Amino acid sequence: MFLCDLGISETKGEDSEMKMLVSMGRGGVGKTTFVALATKYFIEKDAYPLLLVDVDPDQSLADMLGIDIEKEGKKTISDLLIETFIKSGGTTVGIPPSERIESKIWEKGLYEGEYFDFLTVGPKWLEGCYCLPDAALKKALEVMTKNYRYVLIDSPAGLEHLNRRITTKVDDLFDLIDPSRKSFKHIERAYRIVKEVKISFNNFYIVGGFRFPEELGEEIKEKTDLKFLGKIAYDSNVEEYTLAGKSLLDLPESSPAYQSVKEILKKAGYT
Repeated sequence: MFLCDLGISETKGEDSEMKMLVSMGRGGVGKTTFVALATKYFIEKDAYPLLLVDVDPDQSLADMLGIDIEKEGKKTISDLLIETFIKSGGTTVGIPPSERIESKIWEKGLYEGEYFDFLTVGPKWLEGCYCLPDAALKKALEVMTKNYRYVLIDSPAGLEHLNRRITTKVDDLFDLIDPSRKSFKHIERAYRIVKEVKISFNNFYIVGGFRFPEELGEEIKEKTDLKFLGKIAYDSNVEEYTLAGKSLLDLPESSPAYQSVKEILKKAGYT
């Protein structure tokens, strides 16, 4: 019952304040689908402007939202780092690299849409860790987030990204899980890491992917003392839209997946 032991607050701020939501979990559980459908929900309830941040090197979120970053003339943060410090012969000594490319992130990296803006870290082109892209994104987010009503972050698979601390303060973490028994260990490890690296948050929610058995929800609550909000319903349209390169924002209102994400967000207090 590690939630109660740690005394994490479950209170929320005022609706007028910017709120940050982060999806996380193992690969293939539906993190990106969840963020895309959450975006659809916020747009339809007029809860914008939104900032969407794709931290996953696979860059799937743009595809699910119908955005062609390259066609729009925008670059990933990793590309901007290459452009600034490799191709242009810039140095990472002296002024922090994050400050040096901050204006470039605004100008060349930020896709601006009608209801949401979009940023992506992109694949790691520089040798070594993701330190430079992460530092650049963290610095940019510190300045940018105050301009939005909600910030939605799509995390990469696994848990190592938590140590990168792209943001240190989150309103709600949504840990998406698959039907394996390893899910319970994953939840416990994820929760422990979040605390150890001092990421401040209000709520740590559990959400089942479309393969997750609903009946295991009660077991999650009993073993972890964390709130299970439900599962994403299977919807063949999600697969069809994704394969066809169509935006999930265009899914019909009746979509089972969309309806399930709506209910999940309502249980989390986003009404």
